[in-house]
Amino acid sequence: MTDDFAADGQLATAITGFKPREPQRQMAEAVTKAIASGRELVVEAGTGTGKTYAYLAPALRSGKKVIISTGSKALQDQLFSRDLPTVAKALDFKGRLALLKGRSNYLCLERLEQNALAGGDLQVQTLSEIVKLRGWAIETVDGDISTCTSVAEDSNVWPLVTSTNDNCLGQDCPLYKDCFVVKARKKAMDSDVIVVNHHLFLADMVVKEGGFGELIPEAEVMIFDEAHQIPDIASQYFGQSVSSRQLLDIAKDISIAYRTEVRDAQQLQKSADRLAQSTQDFRLKLGDPGYRGNLRELLAEPSIQRALLLLDDALELCYDVAKMSLGRSALLDAAFERTVILRGRIKRLKEVDTPGYSYWYECNSRNFTLALTPLSVADKFKEVISEKAGTWIFTSATLSVNDKLSHFTDRLGIDNAETLLLASPFDYATQALLCVPRGLPTPNQPAAGKHLAKLLKPLIEANNGRCFMLCTSHAMMRDLAEQFRATMTLPVLLQGETSKGQLLQQFVDAGNALLVATSSFWEGVDVRGDALSLVIIDKLPFTSPEDPLLKARMEDCRLRGGEPFDDVQLPDAVITLKQGVGRLIRDVDDRGVLVICDNRLVMRPYGAVFLNSLPATPRTRDINRAVEFLKFRPEQ
Repeated sequence: MTDDFAADGQLATAITGFKPREPQRQMAEAVTKAIASGRELVVEAGTGTGKTYAYLAPALRSGKKVIISTGSKALQDQLFSRDLPTVAKALDFKGRLALLKGRSNYLCLERLEQNALAGGDLQVQTLSEIVKLRGWAIETVDGDISTCTSVAEDSNVWPLVTSTNDNCLGQDCPLYKDCFVVKARKKAMDSDVIVVNHHLFLADMVVKEGGFGELIPEAEVMIFDEAHQIPDIASQYFGQSVSSRQLLDIAKDISIAYRTEVRDAQQLQKSADRLAQSTQDFRLKLGDPGYRGNLRELLAEPSIQRALLLLDDALELCYDVAKMSLGRSALLDAAFERTVILRGRIKRLKEVDTPGYSYWYECNSRNFTLALTPLSVADKFKEVISEKAGTWIFTSATLSVNDKLSHFTDRLGIDNAETLLLASPFDYATQALLCVPRGLPTPNQPAAGKHLAKLLKPLIEANNGRCFMLCTSHAMMRDLAEQFRATMTLPVLLQGETSKGQLLQQFVDAGNALLVATSSFWEGVDVRGDALSLVIIDKLPFTSPEDPLLKARMEDCRLRGGEPFDDVQLPDAVITLKQGVGRLIRDVDDRGVLVICDNRLVMRPYGAVFLNSLPATPRTRDINRAVEFLKFRPEQ
């Protein structure tokens, strides 16, 4: 197997620019052994190891059915359209490859038709988009909505013409034989390598009880890239939630069923209107949009209890009215089943004294989610692995804390997994410099953003922009962007002002921009070469102590006799910091400065845990030395 990775091996022969890397060869060897023995394997492969090829080549050579799960749809598309075909061609792989996304990524022909028939209540813009989509539905082969160029990706029409696990009619659908989801699943069933994403894999794992819920076929090898995301995503799917979107979807489907198929049951429209109104009233009762709050405390408020009771009554009315017309409309039958499920979930969410769960809610300007999340997914995940025989491989550039992988393996309950830590092959000693500047503002100091912007301005200007300013909060991100725009002539780009893809394109095209961003730019962003040579992080990324999920995990840790800070807060922050730091050096020729604006890194004992978990880089507290490092250009 490892011959593929030799200087004269199959990959070097077939792929232009392929260079043998010892850590990559070691990882490929470990993956080969794990597949042969059916063992679990956890690999941290530092940036630049080439981990994608290191698991793809052994997987394709194994002759087994393989599922590869990635952290996001963007990475999924990249893997399927770029990396997988490259390795498959190099190894002359003759098997079949498939891409499988969650069902809301495919056009639903039945929902498209229902909305076209019931068009009277739709806005003119939405109606014209439905007309365009009917044309596209005839042309498209796979129904993947990301390939539709005639309708904007953020259009309000998409939720109307795509299905979810909740509202899919399954085999009762009149257009079942033409369904794009069914076709995608059939292709996956017939393929040897299937590329999915973590959300789909875990959602599918949870709905395996219901026949049509199963999108992902059985496989012998499961590989998770960007595996550091798995514990948090798994906890979402192993919990329960009720969202305003689900409630409004039921109301919408009941209304469409009345207007198209069950026209003599006028009560249906009344019950749908009441459910939509109660849902909107409940959102208003939650007050200003917040990030995340404690549901236990929220449900103790009498006004919220009343609003939730009215919402449950509205669901009960939908249940009673729909029950009288069962069997007359597949759409109405499916809506009826969902009212039963959501009433059960609301009942469960009211039982706030159940131990072992975090109860939380979040709301934005329009929508809300009420949820309970298990504090540990270890037992559940261990059960899933034991039921699904085969090889399970987990890899990421950021799994270890203080050179140990136990934080990750404990959270997933995979205590018997083989583990491997591979350092990045990049030469951080000469390629990078870490600076924790003197004179930093103290946390929560008044006008901290203004002080920080003034301190960083000479460094950013000396580098002619080409800088990511990664923030730990939206408030600091907006404050810093405002300060930089007021004091600098360089282009300042701000996350949220346009899509992530467009922002990155603008950043690269400008050649001298400063991008001020928060969480979504800390990972999965790859800017190579001189376009990015300065990454600044505003402070150590500890999750807010007010976050109810974190609070509950810490309390649970305390009850189990652990140290909440050392066992929960610190490891989570270390892994997030490693992700942010990983944006700087993306290639062997990259060079740059990393600035972390937090004195705790050098003043607190736990700072050593962060430093030990980062690549071994020269350090300084002198911002002028950082300026000199950026100005110096070694001979190429």
